[in-house]
Amino acid sequence: MIPNSERLAETPDVAGAYPRLSDEQIGLLRRRAEERPVQRGEVLVAEGQRDRDFLVVLSGTVAVIERYGTPEARTVRVHGPRRFLDELGLLTGQPSFVSMVAQEAGEVLAVPLPGLHELVREEPHLGDLILRSFLTRRELLIGSITGIKIVGSRFSPDTRRLRELAARNRVPHTWIDLEEDPGAEELLRRLSISAKDTPVVIWRDRVLRNPSNEELARVAGLRRSGQDETVCDLVVVGAGPAGLAAAVYGASEGLVTIVLDAVAIGGQAGTSSRIENYLGFPAGISGADLADRAVVQAKKFGADLNVPAEAVRLGSRDSDQIVHLDDGTQLRTRTVVIATGAQYRKLDVPRLAEFEGTSVYYAATFMEAVFCERQPVSVVGGGNSAGQATVFLARHAARVRLIIRHDDLNRDMSRYLVDQIERLPNVDVLRHTEVTELNGDDGRLQSLGLRDTRTGERQELPTTVLFVFIGAKPCTGWLASSIALDERGYVLTGAQVHTDAPQPALLETSRPGVLAVGDVRSGSIKRVASAVGEGSMAVRLLHEHLARLGHAAERQRSST
Repeated sequence: MIPNSERLAETPDVAGAYPRLSDEQIGLLRRRAEERPVQRGEVLVAEGQRDRDFLVVLSGTVAVIERYGTPEARTVRVHGPRRFLDELGLLTGQPSFVSMVAQEAGEVLAVPLPGLHELVREEPHLGDLILRSFLTRRELLIGSITGIKIVGSRFSPDTRRLRELAARNRVPHTWIDLEEDPGAEELLRRLSISAKDTPVVIWRDRVLRNPSNEELARVAGLRRSGQDETVCDLVVVGAGPAGLAAAVYGASEGLVTIVLDAVAIGGQAGTSSRIENYLGFPAGISGADLADRAVVQAKKFGADLNVPAEAVRLGSRDSDQIVHLDDGTQLRTRTVVIATGAQYRKLDVPRLAEFEGTSVYYAATFMEAVFCERQPVSVVGGGNSAGQATVFLARHAARVRLIIRHDDLNRDMSRYLVDQIERLPNVDVLRHTEVTELNGDDGRLQSLGLRDTRTGERQELPTTVLFVFIGAKPCTGWLASSIALDERGYVLTGAQVHTDAPQPALLETSRPGVLAVGDVRSGSIKRVASAVGEGSMAVRLLHEHLARLGHAAERQRSST
């Protein structure tokens, strides 16, 4: 039954999340839809259902319910005539995190997903309306108590690991902190789970005790079944801006495209709270929103995205490339785009590992911001990532200290960020300073040991949360000796490759048919816009490579 027997009021629109469609828009949808009568109490979409239609309420009302059919059932929203149902997961292939149940008898319009994709291509204004609404609804889901539940201590590295996977991949979830939530222990008792078995993940009738990232990803619909020995046209390794651009252009131009990322869609850019210098977004856009939009585009054209899926080796067979994954899966492909980016370097200080995952972080998102309320926070680094983190964290922490080894913020940071930092009253910039010690107990940071790089003077700075953004090293360990790298480990491309064979194309590596784009490429410009440009350009170069292969094969057949 629907929670509460009385009729529930329809949900008001919130920030454009629940627009009403016009007669003209409904008319456009009718061309590819069927009208269905529904009865009170009929389940239109079940929690956990992956394959479903785009539904528009024509008459009656539909309730959106979490944990439908259980004593804990809760009505999240109610939609009336001219409202459409669902959220971003419909477009990205994720299971529904809620049930949608007819509150009153009426009628709905059901549009199969392929028909919806065709329509939004033909009618971009309608497509923009639906996408904006779905993105906002995902934000509202993430900010509610809907979705997967993660129960664990804030000081547990495994809790941190699971929360990071869910947060970085925008999975609606609730974190129940064993240290703070008075109902956490009672929940564990009801499930007959001891504290030593935590963290646990709960969704619907499933309880996973300290699951792996892969297990959580499958529950959340981020990764489908294994595709061993799959043959495709293009495998993109890395799903940051460069990799997502390659996926969108590759899939849209007819290449069978698979995208992999070891951590999360969006890469490092996905952790940026606001990118303000990206062309076309004068008010700025968060890295997560940019990634969400790119995922919808890539999936619309048929790209297959898998997270977490880590490439561990690049091999070959005949004229094809073989991408070996950490779970033993092998993907056979005609071409590869390497877009694995770079990761922040670690501080060279004692006891670092003791505090990583509980007090030391390499990304500043809303998940980390939870730990910063009323806490002394420090940020190490002088580039744009450190600047963006400082501006974001200043909205949550009482005081933020930005620590740089030199004296000029303008040296490595964009001017717009420098201006914002200088105007923030709760931010101090500590110049000519380096971190030499981490102090604390039981994995909980309490203070930093600092040294003045000019005078050698030392001081202790109270800090319970530390963010580190100090340069980067390329994620190329999986390439071993299969690709030519420069002295710092970045991938050499084009004229940088010294070979007796024909000169590789502009983004091509020392291995024909394997291209490198974005931050992982030697000499690249470390900006989101340039990464997107390289990812897009790579597909054109791959087509030229495939055309050459086709001509070579044709000549071989002719000679025989």
